[in-house]
Amino acid sequence: MLNVVLVTPNIPQNTGAIGRICVNTNTRLHIIKPISFDIDEKAVRRAGLDYWKILDLKVWESLDLFLEYHDKEMERFFFATTKTDKPYFEQDFQDGDFLFFGSETEGLPMHLMAQKKENMITIPMGGKGRSLNQAVAVGIVLYDAIRQNFSKGIL
Repeated sequence: MLNVVLVTPNIPQNTGAIGRICVNTNTRLHIIKPISFDIDEKAVRRAGLDYWKILDLKVWESLDLFLEYHDKEMERFFFATTKTDKPYFEQDFQDGDFLFFGSETEGLPMHLMAQKKENMITIPMGGKGRSLNQAVAVGIVLYDAIRQNFSKGIL
């Protein structure tokens, strides 16, 4: 099972849409607090539709607690960021990987990515934009990880 990790998400509709993607891909969603909205907020539920109640969801009180619990898996942490030139499609993903996405306003903390700089990945974009919608970014990277492992029964 793949894992999507949202570090301090800001927009409930994105989180709801990501939850829906995770249900449809048999992916576990980890949400790292603090978050700026109530996880039961109407906007999250609306974007997640009736999927939210069947989502494999783990909410963590802090990034430190998440890292402490998963310290043996850090080799398989991958950080989506605009602060690298390594395209996500050059990464070999495996079942059990953790795909990290930062808040919509601040991205991932540098101190987190510094723990495994070689695992920083980006989605190539033209020069006119700064970033993609968080739910779109999750879908792009997650589905490539699935594509790479589809024959192994990852979905």
